[in-house]
Amino acid sequence: MKNVNQILKNFLNFLKKINWSHFATTFTMNKSKINSWILASRPRTLPAALVPVMVGSALAIYEGIFVPIYAIIALLCSLLIQVGTNFTNDLYDHLKGADTSERQGPLRVLASGLISVKEMKLGIFLVFFTAFLLGLYLVYSVSLVILWIGILSIIAGLAYTAGPFPLAYNGLGDLFVFIFFGVVGTVGTYYLFAQQFTLLAFIISLPVGALVTNILIVNNYRDIEEDKTAGKNTLAVLFGREFSRYEYILFILISFFVPFLLHFKYDFNLWVFLPYITLPIAITLIKMLYSFTGTKLNKTLELTAKFSALYGFLLSLGIIL
Repeated sequence: MKNVNQILKNFLNFLKKINWSHFATTFTMNKSKINSWILASRPRTLPAALVPVMVGSALAIYEGIFVPIYAIIALLCSLLIQVGTNFTNDLYDHLKGADTSERQGPLRVLASGLISVKEMKLGIFLVFFTAFLLGLYLVYSVSLVILWIGILSIIAGLAYTAGPFPLAYNGLGDLFVFIFFGVVGTVGTYYLFAQQFTLLAFIISLPVGALVTNILIVNNYRDIEEDKTAGKNTLAVLFGREFSRYEYILFILISFFVPFLLHFKYDFNLWVFLPYITLPIAITLIKMLYSFTGTKLNKTLELTAKFSALYGFLLSLGIIL
């Protein structure tokens, strides 16, 4: 605890040195600008931040160790890290020329001039900084392990498209999303309550990571030609469309296998099969991936995100019941 107190003391000294008036004068928030920031946050991707906390908390409820305030703060931190990652992605895709007028996906705020590069850099700092501040409560209440999980998650969010070896540009985007928005997000949430890492927590994180990664797979599948031109070597660019389809199907199969494992290996009751209700949606999504191209894939992307959230909710409910 002395180490935590020293970290907090040093951090407060750091805050005193920041010129906060600079930030106040830089951001002039009118209604149009607020809408631009909401657009930049990519609301449709935010289930990727919600589901890990929901599923990790569900396991804690099942084991009778749930603490509501931990879950609330973890959710806020997760959402902020997701938004910060989206901001960083928007900034560096713009700077690297990956977002062009030929883009088939949703409007990007930097490429369209709605937000300046300077504003976005400050936005990235403030969002990650706020996540760090909120996370300090969890560090103080639980342990220093949470500090390292938070710092690593923020660094990974920045490294997704920034730095000397951007993950998304070198075929590691899928792995990053699976690990940090699946395994780390879910297991890290569970650790808040249990203060230990377990194999069961890891297993329930697998469908979370798999279905969140499928959101990215559809995005990269749609943008394969633009990414290839921009030198953004996603797995879709490196291995082609057929590989992306098989990857997408594999992750769906993994997701539907986990409830089976939870029931027969860990003695969860039949409620754990609730996610199987979503099977018709999964089949529809696979058909869409094989039949849609171009801007039509935006519908597939949106439904994939909704499917991830619905599956996560039903899995959480099944674990609790």
